[in-house]
Amino acid sequence: MIMLFERDTDWGSVPEEALDEALAEHGRFTTMLRERGIDYYGEAVKDSREAVTLRPSGDGLAASDGPFAQQEAQLSGFYVVDVKDLDEAVEIARQCPTAAGTEVRPIWESAA
Repeated sequence: MIMLFERDTDWGSVPEEALDEALAEHGRFTTMLRERGIDYYGEAVKDSREAVTLRPSGDGLAASDGPFAQQEAQLSGFYVVDVKDLDEAVEIARQCPTAAGTEVRPIWESAA
């Protein structure tokens, strides 16, 4: 999984040319994935002000508004890519547009 981080951005209020350029960058990235025959799935997520975090409490899980951790950069989107190993995932992630950083993690495979 490739997780993308950036400062919270209300993409509904950015100048249209900035939005168009961001979408074009991700379009080029997904074109590259398709050309290489890499299956993928990805989405942008809304900014962290719309997040709800659940934490264990004495009565089960307590909900609080906001992201899990308060930090400068928040999760802004992700891609799940079907590649042979972590090295290939990192190589692919290096080509993915991101503002503040990218985290790559393997996903547990089900035994089914």
